[in-house]
Amino acid sequence: MQVRESTIEQELIEKLGELKYTLRPDIRDRAAMECNFREKFEALNRVNLTDAEFQRLLDEIVTPDVFKAAHTLRHRSAFTRDDGTPLNYTLVNINDWCKNDFEVASQFRINTDYSYHRYDVLLLINGVPAVQIELKTLGINPRRAIEQIVEYKNDPGNSYMRTLLCFIQLFVVSNRDFTYYFANNNARHFAFNADERFLPIYQYAAPDNSKINGIDAFAEAFLSKCTLGQMISRYMVLVASEQKLLMMRPYQIYAVKNIVECIDKNLGNGYIWHTTGSGKTLTSFKASTLLKANLAIEKCLFVVDRKDLDRQTRDEFNRFQQGCVEENTNTGALVRRMLSDDAADKVIVCTIQKLGLALDENSTRNKSREKRGLASHTEQLAALRDKRIVFIFDECHRSQFGDNHQAIKEFFPKAQLFGFTGTPIFEANATYKRIEGEEQTLKTTADLFQQSLHEYTITHAIEDQNVLRFHVDYYKSDGKNPPKPGETLAKRAIVDAILAKHDAATGGRRFNAILATASINDAIEYVKLFKQAQAEKQQADPHWQPLNIAAVFSPPADVSADVKQLQEDLPQEQEDNKHDPEAKKNALKAIIADYNSAFGTNHRIEEFDAYYQDVQQRIKDQQFPNADLPMKGREKLDIVIVVDMLLTGFDSKYLNTLYVDKNLKHHGLIQAFSRTNRVLNDTKPYGNILDFRGQQKEVDAAIALFSGAKADKAREIWLVDTAPVVIDKLKTARDKLDSFMQSQGLSGKPDDIANLKGDAARAAFVEHFKQVQKLKTQLDQYTDLTPEQAQQIDQVLPRDEHNALRGAYLETAQRLRAQQAKPSGQKDEAVDQLDFEFVLFASSTIDYDYIMKLIADYSAKTPGRASMSREQLIGLIASDAKFMDEREDISEYVRGLKAGEGLDEAAIRADYRQFKADKAAKEMAALSGKHGVSVAALQALVDGVLSRRIFDGEQLTELLAPLDLGWKARTQKELALMGDLLPLLKKRAGGREIAGLKAYEE
Repeated sequence: MQVRESTIEQELIEKLGELKYTLRPDIRDRAAMECNFREKFEALNRVNLTDAEFQRLLDEIVTPDVFKAAHTLRHRSAFTRDDGTPLNYTLVNINDWCKNDFEVASQFRINTDYSYHRYDVLLLINGVPAVQIELKTLGINPRRAIEQIVEYKNDPGNSYMRTLLCFIQLFVVSNRDFTYYFANNNARHFAFNADERFLPIYQYAAPDNSKINGIDAFAEAFLSKCTLGQMISRYMVLVASEQKLLMMRPYQIYAVKNIVECIDKNLGNGYIWHTTGSGKTLTSFKASTLLKANLAIEKCLFVVDRKDLDRQTRDEFNRFQQGCVEENTNTGALVRRMLSDDAADKVIVCTIQKLGLALDENSTRNKSREKRGLASHTEQLAALRDKRIVFIFDECHRSQFGDNHQAIKEFFPKAQLFGFTGTPIFEANATYKRIEGEEQTLKTTADLFQQSLHEYTITHAIEDQNVLRFHVDYYKSDGKNPPKPGETLAKRAIVDAILAKHDAATGGRRFNAILATASINDAIEYVKLFKQAQAEKQQADPHWQPLNIAAVFSPPADVSADVKQLQEDLPQEQEDNKHDPEAKKNALKAIIADYNSAFGTNHRIEEFDAYYQDVQQRIKDQQFPNADLPMKGREKLDIVIVVDMLLTGFDSKYLNTLYVDKNLKHHGLIQAFSRTNRVLNDTKPYGNILDFRGQQKEVDAAIALFSGAKADKAREIWLVDTAPVVIDKLKTARDKLDSFMQSQGLSGKPDDIANLKGDAARAAFVEHFKQVQKLKTQLDQYTDLTPEQAQQIDQVLPRDEHNALRGAYLETAQRLRAQQAKPSGQKDEAVDQLDFEFVLFASSTIDYDYIMKLIADYSAKTPGRASMSREQLIGLIASDAKFMDEREDISEYVRGLKAGEGLDEAAIRADYRQFKADKAAKEMAALSGKHGVSVAALQALVDGVLSRRIFDGEQLTELLAPLDLGWKARTQKELALMGDLLPLLKKRAGGREIAGLKAYEE
């Protein structure tokens, strides 16, 4: 039996009462809320405002800008009273949030000019509505629940823009058993874009990372008064550069709390094990900013390992709070800032190299200062020896095992050291053989930093869907047996395998890949082999589109200081460059020359850093649709060949594949694999690893080592199911779809879907087929499917039938999406909860240009000789979400074409444009004739609306003015005209929103 929403609401209110919230059943409307706020404001600020002053205060603080409202809530502001005297005020007690009044209002209703909304539960802090809780009775999809709140906020004249509800900081959604929360934001950070990259949604967790799902437990853990006050005041970050509110994740909060407690109680050193991609910079930023207020601490140094990381971290810190970290241009500047009493110099970002130079009495710089009769940096810093200084090391295993770490501890005996790492050093991975052949034992993370303060492993992150699982394909050249561990295959065989599998691995080139090689010589050889193999493929098939391939490895010999710093983390490249450096230099010059030729750039080996940055940017440019780029996607990179570079620290959501032809183990393996597993959306179900060295033992060992408390379940958490398991799931999903269709008295054939009766049945079809499509998307990217498995998939879902089902899905989804736009009382609840996930139905390879080429091919060849029949071509167009708003036009155009007519692509494009223009003109003429208005005036109105994407009702009045109608007849005429004009405007807007239309949709 389903629990009623009102019952869940009542239970929550009772719980909040137990948590000492004041229950306010009397606050049900805007007037009551404003009256309560005034009372609290006047008491807090010890002032009595006149009615006129209070109204003016409301006018000043209420704003549609969420970021501005959030800033006002957290800071002191000034108000000029009617008599000219200033009033410095705060909306809440910002010094001690626990001392505010916390109240609960429920079933709050508010009317504005164009909207009417009811809010389940509001939490008020000192009379300010800070948290909105929406309760559901059914198993909600959290994305759909957020979408509904987004829809509320997008209503014209909504109450979030015009009332005290502008101060909402957090939204909570719960169906009693599952609870999610997320930060409020302005529209650009609070919307679903075309690629369905969603807002961050959170589930609260305990310190051991176990989820706190139930609303009762969530209220106890998150909504208790002091905790909620801390969540809003301490653990939300206002990102000034982006005007955005950012909520810290639970594991970040626990890490910060534990560091701060460790410092407050002087409990020694500690380390944070937070996996790669978990937002360590935000955690360390928050820890260091909280230390700014700690008078017992003299300085907080955030220490990173390389110049590019220094720059990146400083930019990140300044992103969170503008100007909070200055640039240290040299060691002298670092020393000056360490000795400065200026508040701006309390938190310093620097590299370990600069710090090491300052502390090394024998460094060239210190010796030079001594010769000139100046105090050395070491002597200058002696004044800080007995001060409490906090050092926070980012990625604490890059260089801190050397002398620098020991030097810091000896020089600053009262210092506390904290390290962040995604891959700690344990006994098992603490010894490795250096390239030079010397054996060196590294200390473990615990030896260096004494104690673990918080752990959030890759296992936790995968379970939370903060990073993806991995699909590891151990390549078998004969289809059956992988190479023996460590055995190398012929490079040409590897190149051929990559070219054969790349499109599948990257979802039809939607994503891109890195090829990790064992040495610089190997990387150089791979560049040549790819060039040769691609030329052969193109010769055999002129239609084959070659991959864009680049290579990066550090240049030998005379390099800039920046590149030298970079090389400190690249042991293999350092060693390789000692042997025949001239040949490597010439090879890199040739690689850069080819790159310049391909992309129209002018990089030089002497400015390698600029080339390296450009390669990284092109990998990230994969996110942009080809149609939006000047070279239509030819400026993207498909594969980057590397040795050591890019295998740590580099992030791109659109990189999903790692080809491995080098030996990896322990933390190096995890770091390299983790380049592929950033979360995007359902088109990227996992990170793809294609290993050419048979390293299953090493993968299993790394998983066991870095999975933390859940080592026994690590493999099933980290790795996706094998192909046979997913094929079985696909069969089950297809059977369920067929069974559902039979329950409706229909076959499972695509043609029958149009015969489904009622929106509830259509919604059920959408849910069933979405599961089929998700599994098919997953299998499409498997690189290890056998011919037999591919045949099984095709039997479950034949290609033409799959396209037809996709087309039927999109048609049904369009119809139901229109239903969702209607007012709440006029739609089925199952429809209201649907999340269509259109991104699953948009191919990266099938774009407008591709369709035009296919149509030209159809036109050029005689019937039966074209690569696709007319029906297949129409089916392909209908099955892709990108053409949802245009497929009717394209399909109609294709139906009218004659095979063998001989039109080339340019002629097809021009002909199609003319076809659309003629059709649009006929539509406009029919509309003007039906409603008795001028064609020219109607066309001008439509053109104006589409160019500005704003609909103004006054334009409608002007259009109908020549008809000289009375107000009642004119109103009826307006509604009738808008009934026909609305779908036309929406279609021509191509999915982009037009402001002002909502009033006519209802």
